[in-house]
Amino acid sequence: MAHMASTTAPALTVGFDLDMTLIDSRPGIRACYQALSERTGTYIDADLAVTRLGPPLAEELINWFPEDRLEAMAELYRSMYPTFAIAATTAMTGAREAMDAVRAAGGRAIVVTAKYEPNARLHLEHLGIHPDEVIGNLWAEQKAEALREHTASVYVGDHVGDVRGARKADALSVAVATGPCSTEELTAAGADVVLADLMEFPAWLSGYRPARA
Repeated sequence: MAHMASTTAPALTVGFDLDMTLIDSRPGIRACYQALSERTGTYIDADLAVTRLGPPLAEELINWFPEDRLEAMAELYRSMYPTFAIAATTAMTGAREAMDAVRAAGGRAIVVTAKYEPNARLHLEHLGIHPDEVIGNLWAEQKAEALREHTASVYVGDHVGDVRGARKADALSVAVATGPCSTEELTAAGADVVLADLMEFPAWLSGYRPARA
């Protein structure tokens, strides 16, 4: 009987994106880009950069640096990041409640992000948010690797890239309209559910569980 129960009701695993889903990293990332600009003497429009968070760092840096300097600049940015970005970053409204809702449902909460993994962990530790796993350096469709590996049935994110990752993993795509992508863009990308923010997530999850079972 126990074997049957385990095959019919696998443990719920919910994946979450990090930037603009669980954390508002705009002030911290803005400060880090400003510091990088000062350090390198290269103009970076930090206010513009923080309007398009989500994709990997190199996709932003290519707007400001020649290709042959990208790797060195990414390394420099990541090394400066803990000093400039961690303290300035806050949790998104509802982030802790969303994690708590997954745990209350007997589930596991994992973070799958394009961010450099050590810096992702620093953010979560600083804010006292404790997922079961943190997997970094994965963007868009690449996120499906981690979602599949951890058998996540739901992936929550704010970017159309997160929707693509969820779909590739055959996970339900729950989008929050708290990042650079509008409700319309997220819906058009194929999100199964679009919430205004994570405060709406616990109520949604409580309705999702009976549907699963």
